[in-house]
Amino acid sequence: MERSMSNHPPIVTIFGGSGFVGRYITQRMALAGWRVRVAVRRPNEAMHVLPYGEVGQVTLVQANVRDADSTRAAIKGADAVVNCVGILAENSRQKFDDVHRVAAARIAQLSAEEQVGKLVHLSALGSGLDSESEYARSKAAGEADVLAHFPDAVVLKPSIIFGNEDRFFNLFGAIARYSPVLPIVGGNTKFQPVYVDDVAAAAEAAILGDAKGVFALGGPEVETMRSLMERLLRVVRRKKFVVDMPFGLARINAFFNEFWHKVTLGIVPLVLTRDQVKLLSSDNVVPEGAKGLADLGVQATSMGAVLDGYLYRFRSQGQFNEVTDSAENLHG
Repeated sequence: MERSMSNHPPIVTIFGGSGFVGRYITQRMALAGWRVRVAVRRPNEAMHVLPYGEVGQVTLVQANVRDADSTRAAIKGADAVVNCVGILAENSRQKFDDVHRVAAARIAQLSAEEQVGKLVHLSALGSGLDSESEYARSKAAGEADVLAHFPDAVVLKPSIIFGNEDRFFNLFGAIARYSPVLPIVGGNTKFQPVYVDDVAAAAEAAILGDAKGVFALGGPEVETMRSLMERLLRVVRRKKFVVDMPFGLARINAFFNEFWHKVTLGIVPLVLTRDQVKLLSSDNVVPEGAKGLADLGVQATSMGAVLDGYLYRFRSQGQFNEVTDSAENLHG
């Protein structure tokens, strides 16, 4: 049941509000005039979101989604709640089921008990209880539990999300800078990348409007992994061989990557996991007939309108490439 609105600005609690997607939702809700609580485990590492609003409009609250008391405290008194908490790979402390299902169910249950008006849950396109990927199964289980506890919740399921701080194009851009080849897995697998601020706009629309149910979020372009890498190389102006690694070899490489990441206590970066190899074997596009961005009043942004604005740093001369090219044309 939605609480009655007072003369004070409404409050939204955003779990994971300082992360990649969460910070964009935080900014949008602050601009919409809401008071924003950014609920994070380590508030001292989330100070960058405070300037998104007027003084005191955006506040940081300590909350661990594995702890019911701190989670309830962050929710209490809120008119809307957004859950952006998620992990791409497991470690010794964070497991897919704990984060994507148990914590999501806890947030939904406590939101219902605290009579929150709107709940938005960020999941992932491609989730499924019958998936080979544990990540995808945990996401699907979380969606089901959220809707069981909070039937009017809005579940947003984006494809690969791109934007300034993404861990997709930025990762491959860094590899392209130093490696003579660009290794990929699932070269023919299709994706429908969606711009991070479009996902945030969808969350804002869900909070401010009367939407409910599941929305699959994808951008205007559907491309294979190989074509996405070719697009990246054009943007960063580098010529590299795109090498499509067979799935069997990818699983072996992922095993050793996980092993050395664990043995070196994180010094060796975790670039690919065996679970991610499973994910890369299935297309990740918006299903036909599914509700999407347009149903929330959001116009999808193309990759061409955004990628050049943040991937230029992977060019041989960064932002000065344009100047250098112009000078060469003059002398030519």
